[in-house]
Amino acid sequence: MTTVLIVDDQPMQRFGFRMLLESQDDMTVAGEAGNGSEAVRMTAEVHPDVVLMDIRMPGLDGIEATRRIVASGDRTRVLILTTFDLDEYAYAGLRAGASGFLIKDALPEELLSGIRAVASGDAVVAPSLTRRLLDAYADHLPTPDTPADPSGDPRLSSLTDREREILTVIGQGWTNTEIATRLHLAESTVKTHVGRILAKTGARDRVQAVILAYDTRLVSPS
Repeated sequence: MTTVLIVDDQPMQRFGFRMLLESQDDMTVAGEAGNGSEAVRMTAEVHPDVVLMDIRMPGLDGIEATRRIVASGDRTRVLILTTFDLDEYAYAGLRAGASGFLIKDALPEELLSGIRAVASGDAVVAPSLTRRLLDAYADHLPTPDTPADPSGDPRLSSLTDREREILTVIGQGWTNTEIATRLHLAESTVKTHVGRILAKTGARDRVQAVILAYDTRLVSPS
């Protein structure tokens, strides 16, 4: 059973999400929050599997709430909801540690599959769409601590040459199938490499790995 905390400042929006989630046999609503502060407090209390997080809310917004939830070390994963598919706030939310983002007007089945994906540890955003988002906003968000030379970044120091190569193409939007085909590897081998990359770098999921590739300048916005 996947437990979900609904965070939105609009009561009718929360009601709609609750009705949808409670219609599923494998999901239950752990609670509702109307702002970021409530979301942080309730996450610490009920430890939901997934927080369905709105961005624009009075007081503490969804980005800062996401940052605090992730920083707490809780196993909870955050799924950002945004109004536009290339909203700069979505990028900021991913950088804050969210495991993905969806559009608020997504179809019900898309929202449900997104929640299930995040709960299982996968990324919601397809690699190609992630790259579009990062390409659009990477230049607008400061990264003052990012070294110009990726070889000097400690997050990459434990990666093998092959793992660094695979992290680079993940950042370029390649899927596991594309990596396997182009690098002449078995897809199971690619999955093993991806798992090791996540473990060594501390990235929570594939979305965070893409952001890491940009932050360390393995990949540059096109």
